[in-house]
Amino acid sequence: MSSMLTIYHEKQVKELCALHALNNLFQKSNTYSKSDLDSICSRLSPNVWINPHRSILGFGNYDINVIMAALQKNGCEAIWFDKRKDPGCLNLANICGFILNVPSDYKLGFVMLPIRRRHWIAIRQIQGNFYNLDSKLDAPQLIGRSADLIAYLKEQLDSKEKELFIVVSREVEEKQLWINQYSMNNSILTSDVKQEMLPICNSEDSVNSSYDYNNRDAECLRLHEVRDYTSIENNA
Repeated sequence: MSSMLTIYHEKQVKELCALHALNNLFQKSNTYSKSDLDSICSRLSPNVWINPHRSILGFGNYDINVIMAALQKNGCEAIWFDKRKDPGCLNLANICGFILNVPSDYKLGFVMLPIRRRHWIAIRQIQGNFYNLDSKLDAPQLIGRSADLIAYLKEQLDSKEKELFIVVSREVEEKQLWINQYSMNNSILTSDVKQEMLPICNSEDSVNSSYDYNNRDAECLRLHEVRDYTSIENNA
């Protein structure tokens, strides 16, 4: 890493990996605060004793619904990437960054507990190189150039327990500019013949069979539901 290059990197505090991932993604401290994410939780599920979008004790452990709503406040969308596709189909020039969801061991002090949690990691390009901005790392980890990123994503998505979300502007999401045009055309042809194409998570016709929506830490609201939240937020 060049000594002239400054990379913003929040480190892990409690169960706030989603907060750190968002701030690391936007490369700015206090892009979001814990109170911002807690407010989103309350608006997504008002009038409940135990909010399903964060940990019971309120220390964090926010789910994808909170991340999606938070991104929309900054004009961005999160798109679930169908891991049956080759990451090489991605149009990296139109992508703001990535959020990776991975399994994580849980520690209490120095004691490893037999509990499996979910962990959010931001990945983005900074001055031509892609970096892993995992809040559990001591420093940002260099991934490399575009070809290195594609290889890295392929390796990560070989695991059934890991999920990738693509972060793009609203315009890019609406026009499907995050995927190379030739790849999208091939996918449409394939779906017409073999019906193999899978809807992304923010499609109103999404199916639940290929993605574990019953897992709170991996669930993903349909886009129109989160936009309903955004409308409430704007009118509040």
